[in-house]
Amino acid sequence: MEGTVVAVVLVVVLALLVLRSGMRVVNQVERGVVFRWGKALPSYRHPGITFLIPFADRMRKVNVQVVTMPVPTQEGITKDNVSVKVDAVVYFRVTDPLRAAIEVQDYVFAVGQVAQSSLRSIIGKSDLDDLLTDRERLHEGLALMIDSPAAEWGIHIDRVEIKDVQLPESLKRSMSRQAEAERERRARVITADGEFQAAQQLANASRIMSDTPEAMQLRLLQTVVEVAAEKNSTLVMPFPVELLRYFDRAAQKLDAGLSAPTVPAPAPAPEAGATEQP
Repeated sequence: MEGTVVAVVLVVVLALLVLRSGMRVVNQVERGVVFRWGKALPSYRHPGITFLIPFADRMRKVNVQVVTMPVPTQEGITKDNVSVKVDAVVYFRVTDPLRAAIEVQDYVFAVGQVAQSSLRSIIGKSDLDDLLTDRERLHEGLALMIDSPAAEWGIHIDRVEIKDVQLPESLKRSMSRQAEAERERRARVITADGEFQAAQQLANASRIMSDTPEAMQLRLLQTVVEVAAEKNSTLVMPFPVELLRYFDRAAQKLDAGLSAPTVPAPAPAPEAGATEQP
């Protein structure tokens, strides 16, 4: 009887050890790919506790989080023959754990190599202005180039971004001079346009004031008020131009009167009955 109890206990302990050896825990950010006698099962294990057949099953865990992988700096020549250095960053994640574990040996290394070659290819197909200003289109093209082979490995490329474009120092100086000249041109155009608009408004104001001389007097009084508000010790009174013109016309009339020749007045006629004196 005692031997039977001992045997039962041993069997129970052995069963617990077998169950314990076959129990695995899959984390929330992982998926488990099970190989039974070296052959992958068609379905992967989801997060939680899972059981494997001892000595027959082997599980490989695949991380399904988004992986941020920097692309090393790649040197290339653009379409317009400018030597540049460009680095980027790739965001990708595993969408099919079975294919990621079977189709490719190391999917992170494979995506990195494809990203480097694609980055060099996109540099050679693009102009320098596109690398500096039209990056969104380049990001889309670069993501498409990397995603084409990665899709066969169960990898999805979420986003690709170009981080920095390093230019030669001589080219930087040339671009700086070009930008400075462009800003100077814009400043001159804006100044000339402002002068043109100011001249138009002044011409309109002068026409209005010429039609109504009282407007000039009101403008004079307003100017005096503005100057007096500054609390200056000296007040400069502008002299009306119309008054100068008045004096000028008066002087011209006076000169014309003085320069005219004097005609002698005719002698009066003799009265009737008067006799001439010898």
